[in-house]
Amino acid sequence: MVRITEVLVDAVTIVEYLKHEIQLKEIQQQILCRQIIVKAAEERGISVTASEIQDEADQFRHRNQLENAAQTYSWLDEQLITPEDWEQGIYARLLAQRLAHFLFDEQVEVHFAQNKSQYEQAILYRLIVPYEPLAQELFYQIEEEEISFFEAAHLYDIDEERRLACGFEGKLSRWQLKPALSASIFGANVRDLVGVLPSDQGYELWMVEAFIEAELTSEVQAQILDILFKEWLESELNHLIHMRD
Repeated sequence: MVRITEVLVDAVTIVEYLKHEIQLKEIQQQILCRQIIVKAAEERGISVTASEIQDEADQFRHRNQLENAAQTYSWLDEQLITPEDWEQGIYARLLAQRLAHFLFDEQVEVHFAQNKSQYEQAILYRLIVPYEPLAQELFYQIEEEEISFFEAAHLYDIDEERRLACGFEGKLSRWQLKPALSASIFGANVRDLVGVLPSDQGYELWMVEAFIEAELTSEVQAQILDILFKEWLESELNHLIHMRD
């Protein structure tokens, strides 16, 4: 039985809920991935110390303004977990990070060199509207300089945050974009308009503010490490599933 506030919910009910919400497979795979990480770390003699867990917990408390033990215990109680549960979660995350560095630190530079173009970046603006005719009309108006991209995004974008930011989408790498969009974006010139393109949310226009050459920054290193580790974990998971079939 699992206690949810003052109500007890049995494990069968939880599993049934996950099935109904089509989440059971995802949760099962996350559990298996954690088991794979623990086993791989043990085989390689990788561990996490109590002091490292404490340091991570202290940083978390600081970020979330949990200034004393009473506030921390109150927050844990709200999350329906014990201090031991919280520490185990921290342990699992730190162990995964340590294993990722152990397995792939030396491969990051090689991966970057072999896939350098994928880490070229562009500073982009995006405008999404619900209807294709409106997107086409805005495309022509921007092209003819009847309205600026920024004004159009501020007036018409379906997303409030992007309206307030006048369409600013951020700095994205080539690999973060779908192949067709990536080819269009990185084949354009600065201030070129790209679109009209269908999307899950409607129809979109893009504008390139600037291009940034690929560089192996700490941020890119972290991205590559994450990619390599996830690829390895997916491979190990598939192997484990096939072994059990």
